[in-house]
Amino acid sequence: MISAEEAWNECLDIIKDNISYQKFKSWFEPIKPVSLKEHTLTIQVPSQFWYEWLEEHYFAMLRSTLAKVLGPEGKLEYSIVMEKSEHMEHNRAIRLPQRPMGPVQPQEMNGYQDYYPERIENPFVIPGIRKTKVDSNLNSSYVFDRFIEGDCNRLARSAAMAIADNPGNNSFNPLFIYGPTGLGKTHLAQSIGNKIKQKFGEEKSVLYISSESFTNEFVHAIRNNRASEFSMFYRNIDVLIVDDIQFFSGKEKTQEEFFHIFNALHQDGKQIILSSDRAPKDVPDIEERLISRFGWGLSADLQMPEYETRYAILERKAQDNGIEIDPEIIEFIAHNFKSNVRDLEGAIIKLLAHASLQNIDDIDLAMAKRVLKDMVKESNTQLSIESIQNYVCDYFGIDTNKVREKTRKQEIVEARQIAMYFSKKYTKSSLKTIGLHFGGRDHSTVIHAISTVEERVTTSAKHKKMLDELQQRIEVASL
Repeated sequence: MISAEEAWNECLDIIKDNISYQKFKSWFEPIKPVSLKEHTLTIQVPSQFWYEWLEEHYFAMLRSTLAKVLGPEGKLEYSIVMEKSEHMEHNRAIRLPQRPMGPVQPQEMNGYQDYYPERIENPFVIPGIRKTKVDSNLNSSYVFDRFIEGDCNRLARSAAMAIADNPGNNSFNPLFIYGPTGLGKTHLAQSIGNKIKQKFGEEKSVLYISSESFTNEFVHAIRNNRASEFSMFYRNIDVLIVDDIQFFSGKEKTQEEFFHIFNALHQDGKQIILSSDRAPKDVPDIEERLISRFGWGLSADLQMPEYETRYAILERKAQDNGIEIDPEIIEFIAHNFKSNVRDLEGAIIKLLAHASLQNIDDIDLAMAKRVLKDMVKESNTQLSIESIQNYVCDYFGIDTNKVREKTRKQEIVEARQIAMYFSKKYTKSSLKTIGLHFGGRDHSTVIHAISTVEERVTTSAKHKKMLDELQQRIEVASL
């Protein structure tokens, strides 16, 4: 039997390959192995906050890593150092996870499927039984109370709450939530599932799954001649939540299977919730019949949060962690992190982690500026294609989504071409990537757009002035 230190070092080797160096240094290097008894590894973390953060953000990775190192029976316990008094401290072991372990999903195994070589990659299928107990795969922290409402997400949140009250029997079936990464699509979609489970209990089966996992399960089912069981299982789900639907792009067999499952669910009055990084019609290489069905219900976009919403999100994050942060610090973060919710939370978590490691009780503005200096610089200097689209469309007074649509209106085409031009100028994205952000257009369209803009600048003083104004706006905004 290997020692706790050897087991944890093996875990660290795997974890290191799956997250960024900075995250590994911040969250995993300070952890110490304590003991290994049978298949339970105990590790020590600096605080309760540390434990909760790992459980919320690295649960799936830790689960699959333990399966690789200790086998499918591997379990994890935390020893949390709690200050009891000035001269005394004690350890308290808390078992991970609070939610059921459940079988390791295919996308979490990172190729380590040797532990389940014969089973379908859908752990819930029981042939011949219609109703099975389903592990919903929901994150219990994703609830409506923790999703801050603002102008940027009001429609989507209102529709989501209506669905949670009456799943399947509403005008929003399917609900298609779309928007750039980090704006809360997963949080909102899972909030619906958690509310339904709370309200209906086992009366309604709820399943959250990523499109990648769905595809992997389907492929494995075909290999094991269990495609009919796979289909039967999904057709019996009452509330199906599929995240990042854009990754069905180009997967013809998966799209066909999902099409039939979608039809069966919708016909039976089951609720379908989908998310994507773009509007339904802008998802490339998706069958038209699927696109048509995505539009049967409601498509609701999530936009960049405005200042007031960013401020409220930061206040809630601090409140959730049981700390008080000076309003000046919240203002500083809210003003400097504008792109998405994930960056906002990342900033405040880095601040809290630094304070925890340094045993600092009072966080002041000077410390916040010092600790977040690199993140602020990165946030303000790295322009994204989405932010450029926003700047250009704001200048022309049009909806950002218009430049991603298949329209030939002159003002839309001009805005799209200019946004493509600046995307090439200010980002390191390839022509293909730029095209994908504009409704799945190919690289030749981007080349044509750039050439058109460059030609207009040299032949029209009006266009040169317009481009100079836009360039100044973009560069000032990125300072």
